[in-house]
Amino acid sequence: MLMGDTCTRGCMFCSVKTSRAPPPLDPHEPANTARAINQWGLGYIVLTSVDRDDLADGGSTHFAETVKEIKRQNSEILVECLVPDFRGNRESIGRVALCGLDVFAHNIETVERLTPFVRDPRAGYRQTLKVLETAKEINPELVTKSSIMLGLGETDEQVEQTMKDLRSAGVDCVTLGQYMQPTKKHLKVFEYVTPAKFKQWEDKGGELGFLYTASGPLVRSSYRAGEFFITSLLRDRKTGRQ
Repeated sequence: MLMGDTCTRGCMFCSVKTSRAPPPLDPHEPANTARAINQWGLGYIVLTSVDRDDLADGGSTHFAETVKEIKRQNSEILVECLVPDFRGNRESIGRVALCGLDVFAHNIETVERLTPFVRDPRAGYRQTLKVLETAKEINPELVTKSSIMLGLGETDEQVEQTMKDLRSAGVDCVTLGQYMQPTKKHLKVFEYVTPAKFKQWEDKGGELGFLYTASGPLVRSSYRAGEFFITSLLRDRKTGRQ
């Protein structure tokens, strides 16, 4: 996780500590992160971060510098960035979309009706869709990805509409998992979704045209099986261009 451990937002599902004025960025983090990743010998890495609304660019430059440094040290590694919304700023979104990453991920988290209760007021449902759509528009080569938590009180119709909205925004891959309450201060679990229902959403993802749908109680936005699929997809694309 980049840019520290303190977020400027306070979503009701997340237990990351918050502050209006987090510590300043570590200017050495991009190089140090890339060096560590290179030493680990990984083939696929997921970078994520806290929200940094205190920064003019939302931290997009820091993300981009980290990706560029990773690719400079090892051009073969595949990089997924699970990014904030950068307040919907097109320049910041473009900075990340064009930095050399392979997968642009931004989570919608829940259905539109529940968004005001689940997410920080600055994190809008439509803004998330626009972020994903903008990234794809700026760099059509990107694989785009999003994630939905279930068990917060959403209806089947609302989940299906959310999946349709993500596809309309050009999203390629979607994951659906069970929401778990991190502390007593956070939103309670409304429902534990059955394996059969998760299988229903996996099938629906295929019907809607997602390249990959991971759906299950323990599925999270960074999901190992999904990384294997995306790795294969990207390698095939690269081979096809040669």
